[in-house]
Amino acid sequence: MSKIALSEENQLERCFKAATRYLGYRPRSEPELRERLGRRGFSAESIKAVIDKLKKLKLVDDTAFAEFWKDNRESFSPRSKALTRLELRQKGIADDIINQAVATIDDEDNAYRAAMKKAGSFSRSDYESFRRRLGGYLQRRGFNYGVIERTIKRVWQEGTSSQEGTPSRE
Repeated sequence: MSKIALSEENQLERCFKAATRYLGYRPRSEPELRERLGRRGFSAESIKAVIDKLKKLKLVDDTAFAEFWKDNRESFSPRSKALTRLELRQKGIADDIINQAVATIDDEDNAYRAAMKKAGSFSRSDYESFRRRLGGYLQRRGFNYGVIERTIKRVWQEGTSSQEGTPSRE
């Protein structure tokens, strides 16, 4: 084997190890992985060969990645369909894959779950203050005005009706 062939094989091996190490933290999209390996100085040929190998091993799959990302967001940090779409686009996912992944997102449900996680940290003594703070939080999660208003009213009503059954401390 020539010295050049050994050098190319060595670069492929190093590129593959770098890719699998990067994938070890969490799943990645193909464009994310391609960009990371390029920054690490690997040649375009090595990157293509490694990504092809990773696809065959089913370690890189943009459709599976998009579903993972959506499910993760819905479970741990609910966001709107629009914000999830934007995040996936920033990860380099193709529009048809994004549309398929976000099709099942329910903004009303996600807004409610996000609001319920956060509402406990807000004072319920003043509706306007509660509405402003929770509304800002939901807006940063990408929800539109109508969803935010309905969610705030629902959370406020549920919170005040549950407080009516508790005796006051006066």
